[in-house]
Amino acid sequence: MTLQDTLYTALAGLKTNKSRSGLTILGIVIGITAIILVMSIGQGAKELILNQIRGLGSQTIIIEPGQEPRGPSNFAELFTDSLKQKDVEALKNPANVQGLKELTPNVMQVAPISFENESVRKNVIGSSELLAEILEIYPNEGSFFTDDDIRQKNSVAVIGSKIKKELFGDSGALGKKLKIKGRSFKVVGVLPAKGQVALFNVDEMVVVPYTTAQQYLLGIDYFNSIIARAESENIVPQVVKSIELTLRETHNITDPEKDDFHIATQALAVERVGMVTGILTALLVSVAAISLVVGGVGIMNIMLVSITERTREIGLRKALGATDKDIMLQFLLEAVILTGLGGIAGIIFGALLSFIASFILSKIISLGWTFAFPFSAAFLGLAVAALVGLVFGLYPARQASLKSPIEAVRYE
Repeated sequence: MTLQDTLYTALAGLKTNKSRSGLTILGIVIGITAIILVMSIGQGAKELILNQIRGLGSQTIIIEPGQEPRGPSNFAELFTDSLKQKDVEALKNPANVQGLKELTPNVMQVAPISFENESVRKNVIGSSELLAEILEIYPNEGSFFTDDDIRQKNSVAVIGSKIKKELFGDSGALGKKLKIKGRSFKVVGVLPAKGQVALFNVDEMVVVPYTTAQQYLLGIDYFNSIIARAESENIVPQVVKSIELTLRETHNITDPEKDDFHIATQALAVERVGMVTGILTALLVSVAAISLVVGGVGIMNIMLVSITERTREIGLRKALGATDKDIMLQFLLEAVILTGLGGIAGIIFGALLSFIASFILSKIISLGWTFAFPFSAAFLGLAVAALVGLVFGLYPARQASLKSPIEAVRYE
């Protein structure tokens, strides 16, 4: 028999049991759909995070307390008190760090903010005007507070557009006093509506002098982070190295493995995000791939049942001249066609569900999420589906080919 005749016979065998064929590939469809969905959402999440990081600018350097988190147990170190004013002064010294244009320490807290009878809980960030320059968010009403306000620990605030709307409605906010944790702050600026910029939701944040936030709102003498900016992108690695050496000196650290701080730049953050999302996606895909194995076992079982039911057919074909190779190839093709169709259906369903998930995340939850279809995953899924059919169809096909034609024809 030619390959074309064998293929026609395999398709005819599948058509006679359409319901069984559909149920047989269900596990493959679910497995491929899950893989496409996981990889699409993983790719979308990666792009979202990277876009937020890129929003900080390639010259931006972020210094955070504690060692770099490498697992859930390390995240508590982000709240340690290792970054203090002496570090800021040392970093500002050109003799210690050359090529550093400017820096600002930051503290932050979610706190109650009120005006008359209206009250909300929002992010309060203690920083300086450098934060506005890095994020490129300048007040469209009033102005940012000055270095004098920072030195004198003045109670002044710049608020986001949504907070203005919630607390003051349509009336003006400039010059009015709102309360943060019971302390009065004069509104000196209102930021334009910009939504999420880098790691900050501009519309829902209040920015105050970091010295004021430290003393009157938090009662601490350390910083949650220090944001610095290099003079150019090309010298960022050298600036980072100088910062590390300076902080080790101020913290009396001789062993780099014992650093009580970590530094992030756009390039480092992109590399780390890519690595972390890649590992998580691979883990989730491997979990989803288990259903392919389950689907493959299901195909093998159904094929064995089908072969038993079609014993007389196998006997007749052998009596008419079909060889063991022809029989084996026929049933192998049936398995591969089944899993291939399951793979195509899984890719279609996976793409559809991924698009719906992306639409929900971008429109309803208001995240800057973009739909990403992983073509590599689609081709891989189709190849794996065919391979599953080949591997799990091999044993049933072999069993069919070994049947004796005389016994098969007499089978009831």
